[in-house]
Amino acid sequence: MTARPRADARSLTGIWNGLYTYPDGRSTSFVATLIEASGTLCGATHEPSTLRSSPGVTLIANLTGSRRGSSVTFTKTYDSPDLMHRSPILYEGALNADATEIEGRWTIVSVWSGKFLMIRSAGEEVKAERKALARI
Repeated sequence: MTARPRADARSLTGIWNGLYTYPDGRSTSFVATLIEASGTLCGATHEPSTLRSSPGVTLIANLTGSRRGSSVTFTKTYDSPDLMHRSPILYEGALNADATEIEGRWTIVSVWSGKFLMIRSAGEEVKAERKALARI
């Protein structure tokens, strides 16, 4: 029987589906692409705009951060920030034992904060690594 790798030994590289929740209970879904190398994270997200002034618009943001064991932190910065999306957003979360979920809090300093959850299927890490190796 093969032992399952610990979460801190598994790469976070892959596609993650997420949901962040505002203090008033509203939620927004997003998709994140993460790339991890030696504990450093980078990537991007895309999500629907929730502003009435921009219905149907997809917002793109860049991610930079790190992972230490099961602790994951990254900063999200929108590509084309409008007035409502100009502040960087800090995400701090914990990775579960299977390395398939990251749960925690997001914060816009001195403005507000809320919860977030990111999930990937167990096979996504392997698929992402194979794609990356195929490009080399």
